Amino acid sequence: MSSSQLKLIDCDVHVCPRHADEIKAYLEQPWKHRFSMRKNTYYKNPNPPFDKMPPGGGAAGSDPDYLRSQLIDRLGIYRAILMTQAHVTADHDPDYSSAVATAYNSWLSDTWLGKYNDDGVFKGSIVINHRDPLAAAQEIGRWASHPHFVQIQMDTGARAPFGQRQYHPIFEAAERNGLPIAIHPGGESIGVNKPVWIGYPSHYTEYITGFSFAMQSHLVSMLTEGTFERFPKLKVVIVEGGVTWLPALIWRLDQEWKALRSEVPWITKAPSEYLRDHVRFTTQPLERPASDEDLLEVLSMMEAHNLLMFSSDYPESDFVSLDSSLPRLPVEWEARVLFENAKQWYSL
Repeated sequence: MSSSQLKLIDCDVHVCPRHADEIKAYLEQPWKHRFSMRKNTYYKNPNPPFDKMPPGGGAAGSDPDYLRSQLIDRLGIYRAILMTQAHVTADHDPDYSSAVATAYNSWLSDTWLGKYNDDGVFKGSIVINHRDPLAAAQEIGRWASHPHFVQIQMDTGARAPFGQRQYHPIFEAAERNGLPIAIHPGGESIGVNKPVWIGYPSHYTEYITGFSFAMQSHLVSMLTEGTFERFPKLKVVIVEGGVTWLPALIWRLDQEWKALRSEVPWITKAPSEYLRDHVRFTTQPLERPASDEDLLEVLSMMEAHNLLMFSSDYPESDFVSLDSSLPRLPVEWEARVLFENAKQWYSL
């Protein structure tokens, strides 16, 4: 696929502080002395992205100039939607978690969305602590009018699926402020979060493959609990959770709903219809069979030309070039998947 004549919106770019002190500067006591940058010490990627490490030092995704040269300039990115990975919902203390979320948002506003963003290419995600929905709603309100925050970020790691009613304050705030909610892997089987799997995985390979399980669990919960009936303007983005599992899942859900609709009378139309109106998916990582024709057939089944939005997942180790991350899409799909779907979904 050639992107030389197509604009690109990248819906998943990871950035991080160079050092924990950058976040500590935005924390007051008693949180400041407790803070450290949370890392997943249980399931570590054995292939770190060494080729994305800035030559001047620091973690991959911490140097805006290097990120611009490797990603923005190289691919010709029109807008890059930034996501931090604070894993705040893995901590046992909800007050500390909410304070850290605020600190990350303040840091992102001042740096990547502020002094590093003269051309406005960087757009941000409001990190929230979904374990405290009322505090999360306040955090959304704090940043909703910011010109460069364009969505809300919820980690998949949780103690209950997202359709349950305790999350309603978050969805109400998102709908009221016209901001999509991005559900992104983070915190599964870590800290206070329950594993989505049957028990705890043994290896990172199993762990990362299971990211799609968490996405499916949250999505089915939202569809069956009537989330999109209660919040008819709510928009959701499934980020970095895979794509090709969707057709079989939604076919089964539609089938079960037809037989069991008396149990969920608040669902007034097929789950697939809510999905079409309220949910979008990012491309990376995209499951790749041996044959691109097989992949395109599955993508057609899920109406990918409407539901799919390009993402690079920079600077993770599974980031690859645009040419090798996607099959050659039908010409009539290209502009929609690479640019137009995200432009419309985020009002960019």
